[in-house]
Amino acid sequence: MLIAGLVLGAFGLGFFCWLLFTLAIYALPFLAGLTAGLAAFHSGSGFIGALIVGFLVGGATLALGRIAFATVRTPLIRVFIGLLYAVPATIAGYQVSFGLAGIGVPTGGWHEAFAVGGAVLAGITAFARMALYIPPSAGQRTVEGPTYSPAGLRPHDQRR
Repeated sequence: MLIAGLVLGAFGLGFFCWLLFTLAIYALPFLAGLTAGLAAFHSGSGFIGALIVGFLVGGATLALGRIAFATVRTPLIRVFIGLLYAVPATIAGYQVSFGLAGIGVPTGGWHEAFAVGGAVLAGITAFARMALYIPPSAGQRTVEGPTYSPAGLRPHDQRR
C-alpha cells in the first residue's frame, strides 16, 4: 500500500508540474477574464452574464496578444508583449511551486529555492510559448521536406 501511495504521489506531482507548464501562457487571459467577469457580476449582470463576459474578455486577451506578438516586427515590442504574458505566469508559477514544494520539503531555504526555480521556469515557458506564434520572415526560407537534385539523387548520394 505504501509503494502504491508513493507511485501515485509521484504521478500526481508530475501531473501538476505538467499542468503548470502547459497552462502558464493562460495566466494573463485568465486574470483579465476573471476581473471582467467579477466586474460584470458586481454591476448586476448576473451569474450567466458574468461568465459570458469573462470568457469573451479572456479569449480576446489571448487572441489579441498572439496576433500582436506575431505581427509586430520590432524585437523590443515583442519582448514587452511576451513579458506581459510571462510575468503573471511567473507569479502563478511561484505560487504553485511553493505549494507543491511544501508537500515534500520542510519550510526553509529549500522550500523557497524550489518555488523560485518553478517561477522562473514557468515564466520562461510562457514566453517561449508566445514565441511559437512568430511567422517566418519574408526573406527566410522554410524547409518543407527533402530537396532533390535535378538528376534525381538525394543529397547524401551526391559525390563531389
